[in-house]
Amino acid sequence: MEKIKMTTPIVELDGDEMTRHIWAWIKEILIEPYVELKSEYYDLGLVNREKTADRITVDAANAIKKYGVGVKCATITPNAQRVKEYNLTQMWKSPNGTVRAILDGTVFRAPIMVDGITPYIPTWTSPITIARHAYGDIYKDVEAYVKKDGKATLVVDDCDGRREIEIFDYSKSGGVVMGMHNTDKSISSFARSCFNYALDTRQPLWFAAKDTISKTYDHRFKDIFNEIFEAEYKDKFAEAGIEYFYTLIDDAVARVIRSNGGMIWACKNYDGDVMSDMVATAFGSLAMMTSVLVSPEGNYEYEAAHGTVTRHYYKYLKGEKTSTNPVATIYAWTGGLRKRGQLDGIDGLIDFADRLEKATVKTIESGYMTGDLAAIYKGGAAVVKLDTVDFLKKIAEKMN
Repeated sequence: MEKIKMTTPIVELDGDEMTRHIWAWIKEILIEPYVELKSEYYDLGLVNREKTADRITVDAANAIKKYGVGVKCATITPNAQRVKEYNLTQMWKSPNGTVRAILDGTVFRAPIMVDGITPYIPTWTSPITIARHAYGDIYKDVEAYVKKDGKATLVVDDCDGRREIEIFDYSKSGGVVMGMHNTDKSISSFARSCFNYALDTRQPLWFAAKDTISKTYDHRFKDIFNEIFEAEYKDKFAEAGIEYFYTLIDDAVARVIRSNGGMIWACKNYDGDVMSDMVATAFGSLAMMTSVLVSPEGNYEYEAAHGTVTRHYYKYLKGEKTSTNPVATIYAWTGGLRKRGQLDGIDGLIDFADRLEKATVKTIESGYMTGDLAAIYKGGAAVVKLDTVDFLKKIAEKMN
């Protein structure tokens, strides 16, 4: 069979540990036999980030801005233990955070639904997409420990003059203090990305924060969303037959649990981080979650929503076979290739992405799966637990 040809490169961001090997296997077994892959490669493995003083991450993000579509493998965000393990000169920042900041994007995460893997919430019959703001808040905070008898003050110096606001008087006990920020520009980009994604996918959009308590910070998010919706999207949403509404984060949690799914739930950065894991787990598995970063300019970066599977990696280094779930990484590739095909008008590439996703789901529904799915599978097929490579080969059989 003649391979599908690409005209524009997809930006390929390689990663770390077990997922780095899965990345290579997916390309070898599921993509390169069918697609004449054209990619611009960036090695975001921790060793190369150390070697390049993390310049490679910035270059990769700028390449996505140039070409419009990137696909990213899971990467390590080092802690103190990793600094020692990899002999790093410093605790390099999260590659995801760096890419998100450069693209000014919003992360959309949704579960991959399979017959036989039943959500823990019985009413969830349709996927729930979490839209996570990808800038600022606690992820860009400054923190300090304040000793007893100290005082913390917020100082604001702008065109209205200098203002000092007392945060807390630590005269009775020492404690901690934290400062966070966000920008009108980033919040506006977040809002437009959410509204555009809702229109593209024809799903209702909910946005939730805590403006009753945070009367300036969270209220600014609420106001910007509302202003942009009223000025630019209200008629488009009505025409599409979908709704947008704002509610408090605690009310949103209650509504989501009682719902049938099928909506986009927009959250601030930390809320989205937590709720995306909750939604993924309730639907079955973090390894069955799609993730795409969308910028207001229309740049896309697809990735798996999970980590580098360190525990399996150490087993792999000992020569043991691992039954590591590659589905989210497969969907990162199919998402990126589909979007590349849509932007370049290559129907064969779009069709290939669709067929690979269907083959992946049908393989699981036929009873062939990795260990994590075998533990939660409730379908009618007899379960055959496979290691990662054999699972990928079974998907390739289904493709053929």
